[in-house]
Amino acid sequence: MIQAPTIILETEDNFQKQTNRNRMYIYSPNGIQLLNVPVKHSRNAHQKTKDVRIEKAFDWQKQHFKSLEAAYRTSPFFEYFEDAIQPIFTDKHEFLLDLNLKTIEIVFSCLRLKFHYERTHEYFHTVENVTDCRPLANGKKDTTTIEPYTQVFGEKFGFLNNLSVLDLLFNEGKFAAEYLKRQTVF
Repeated sequence: MIQAPTIILETEDNFQKQTNRNRMYIYSPNGIQLLNVPVKHSRNAHQKTKDVRIEKAFDWQKQHFKSLEAAYRTSPFFEYFEDAIQPIFTDKHEFLLDLNLKTIEIVFSCLRLKFHYERTHEYFHTVENVTDCRPLANGKKDTTTIEPYTQVFGEKFGFLNNLSVLDLLFNEGKFAAEYLKRQTVF
């Protein structure tokens, strides 16, 4: 997204389980850890991503923030960005898409970048004249490999690829934006 001249977010697709639409991975003291935003599943076989509601039966936000603290409290930039990311874990959102948009907005702000985007109004299986990055949402199928950077538990477990952008932000701080600009995804 940081390299794109224009960002068009797919909001008309059908929500798929087991994807990065509602999950991220962090580097915990025990290795890779999944943080999953619980969602209410529709009785319909097909539910649009923009219509997916967040399950509010338990305080997942508090649990996720505690996991981030355990994982990154000793990282070089956690305290620097802690207040900036706090709304992700305190603001209540009805819809998953609203939480995701707010999260992207906060991360772009931390990277000192403007977040301008458009939304799709109709779903197309194939698109022309744009780089289609939608396959990146398919977590387990995403084979993107990025350049290693220093991670908190890197000496213990080695470099872990494809973690949340928060891992990069907490470990690289102001250098994260330049790092992202150097990466080749496609």
